[in-house]
Amino acid sequence: MGLLTGKNALIFGLANDKSIAWGIAQAFHREGATLGFSYAGEVLEKRVRPLAAQLGVNFVEECDVSSDEQIDAVAKKAADHFGKIDILVHSIGFANKDELSGMFYNTSRAGFHLAMDISVYSFVGLARAFQPILNPGGALLT
Repeated sequence: MGLLTGKNALIFGLANDKSIAWGIAQAFHREGATLGFSYAGEVLEKRVRPLAAQLGVNFVEECDVSSDEQIDAVAKKAADHFGKIDILVHSIGFANKDELSGMFYNTSRAGFHLAMDISVYSFVGLARAFQPILNPGGALLT
C-alpha cells in the first residue's frame, strides 16, 4: 500500500516523457494514486495519450488554461469521473517561441502577458474551478 493509495490526482502540463509532470505522474502512480491528465492541444495529445496508457490512466482531457470556460468544463468532467480529488498539480509553462530568442529585455509586453497568463495565472483559475471538488486537506501544487 502506497502513500497515495485511495487518492485522486489530476496533473496539468504533461508534455512528454522528459517533463517534470511525467516524473510526478510516475511517482504518484508508484504510490498508488488514481491519476488524470490534462493536455493543451492536438500536438500534445499525441504525446500524452501513450504516456497515460503506460500508467493505465483513463481520464485524459484537453484544456486550454487561458480559457476559464475550458477550465470549468474540465473541472465538471473531473467531478463526474472522480467525484472528489485530493491533489491538483499545475506543471504548466509557456511562452511564444519568438519571445524565447534574443535578449530578455526585448520581450514584448504582449508576449510577457501571454506567458504569465498561461504559466502563472492559470494556477489561480484551476484552484478556483477545482475548489468545490477538492477534498478537505487536499493539495494544490505548482
